[in-house]
Amino acid sequence: MRVLLAGGGTAGHINPALAIAKTIKEKDKTAEILFVGNKGGLEQRLVKNAGFDIKSISISGFKRSFSPKALIHNARTAMRAVSASSASSKIIKDFKPDICIGTGGYVSGPVMRAAQKLKIPVIVHEQNAFPGVTTKMLSKKAEYVMLAVDEARKHFDGNVNFVLTGNPIRPEVLRADEKEAKAKLNKNSKPLVLSFGGSLGARKINEGVADLISRSGKDGRYNHIHAYGQYGKWFPDLLREKGADPDKCDNLDIREYIDNMAECMAAADVVICRCGAITLSEVQAMGKPSVLIPSPNVAENHQYHNAMALVNNNAAIVIEEKDLTDKSITEAVDKLLSDKNALKKYSENARNMAITDANERIWNVILKVLKK
Repeated sequence: MRVLLAGGGTAGHINPALAIAKTIKEKDKTAEILFVGNKGGLEQRLVKNAGFDIKSISISGFKRSFSPKALIHNARTAMRAVSASSASSKIIKDFKPDICIGTGGYVSGPVMRAAQKLKIPVIVHEQNAFPGVTTKMLSKKAEYVMLAVDEARKHFDGNVNFVLTGNPIRPEVLRADEKEAKAKLNKNSKPLVLSFGGSLGARKINEGVADLISRSGKDGRYNHIHAYGQYGKWFPDLLREKGADPDKCDNLDIREYIDNMAECMAAADVVICRCGAITLSEVQAMGKPSVLIPSPNVAENHQYHNAMALVNNNAAIVIEEKDLTDKSITEAVDKLLSDKNALKKYSENARNMAITDANERIWNVILKVLKK
């Protein structure tokens, strides 16, 4: 079996591709796998670190503006699109894949289009509740469109072949146990709040949780783990200004990055986070009530649609960034943690949305296409 995967730009596109590649290798140790990524993209490091080969093309997206800077960028993007198409065709002809799998991002477009022109079977995986432009473009000629969220179906043409697979979930997330995690983190019986805004950090989330964290630092109401991110190194000083020194409060765990996320999320009673598809899949798998703050700075506002899939199932509270304040986030957390019955219902509803056998479902789709 020879499989070519393309997806990149963000971890939300790359990690599903890596999970699919690992599943294929587990099922068929003789499988040959090649990634195609954007030159200089995050995928170059992540794919190589995972032990897979990767080829590169140069591609970028169009800017929706008529400013001189945007026009120059778009002219260069148009030129890159032509060269990316040619480069993609050459990679495919050289590798001779049996199947091509796209997981989104700019790089996925030219590679999967080239595969379709060369009559190579193509399947695409959409991680979000609101599908990206690339996925919608490829869907009409794809053998299957694998959906992480069933709500995404309504945004496609009716003649597309859909399969609900869910998002691949890391094994350590599925194995995590709440009681064991709380014991390992040495937390007392008070509720534990977990908050984060991504590896770079999200200023609005940092500012929004500051009052909640500083209050707990002073009155001990909650345990709190918070990751402020690479660009949030000012955050501990903000807490000190608000009267809570994180170095002197045993119930506060304030750090730049959480490298044991599965453990921290398992121990949490409430999670405050952005609404990336993979993050929400893990929240659902663990059955965690959540306060969701969609990033407004993503294509098609897809994080908002991801969040609303949980809200519509009474599994989360959403606060749009324009409405985010110290008061709104504190009130949301207090509301959840003050009503144990409601908290339990949110947890059950989140877990009921989870698809924990996504890897197996995706593998079955691959086999189905190859058998054709």
